[in-house]
Amino acid sequence: MSVAEPRKIVLFRHAKADWPQVSDHERPLADRGRMDAAVAGRKLADSGIPLDLALCSTAVRTRETWKLAVHELPERPKTVYEERIYEASPGELIALLNETPDDAQNVVLIGHNPGVQSLADILAGSAEGDARERMNRLGFPAAAFAVLSFEGAWKSLEPGVTTLADYWAPTE
Repeated sequence: MSVAEPRKIVLFRHAKADWPQVSDHERPLADRGRMDAAVAGRKLADSGIPLDLALCSTAVRTRETWKLAVHELPERPKTVYEERIYEASPGELIALLNETPDDAQNVVLIGHNPGVQSLADILAGSAEGDARERMNRLGFPAAAFAVLSFEGAWKSLEPGVTTLADYWAPTE
């Protein structure tokens, strides 16, 4: 696989979480979150992006979101549960993505706000259609995802080098 082929990054915010008396890391999905996670998975499947690798936060709500979403995909990508995604800054998320092996063409990162939304804003140097306008208007609600594309090796991923190719939120 050539690094000149466009790569895709799907930045996926976990679905709506519940607020029981547990630590933030252990918060599960709310009923609406379980429904929205499955719908987001179907929307990801409809995008036709063959995902090679999933990088998922270790928080309960992100793991539950991914479990429900991946069930909707035609093929299950390799999944790595990564502690560094929880409470990560955009710079820390870029550093993590820079470590991605170049044989992974398309990656989904399942994480949290404000990191996921900030990362989408920072990486997207341009946008297709009305994707940026919709993302700016709706923000990055629970279960939303942005699809970014770029050319080059993962280690070359940096602010402004991607195109915001698509954006979806369950509130649309």
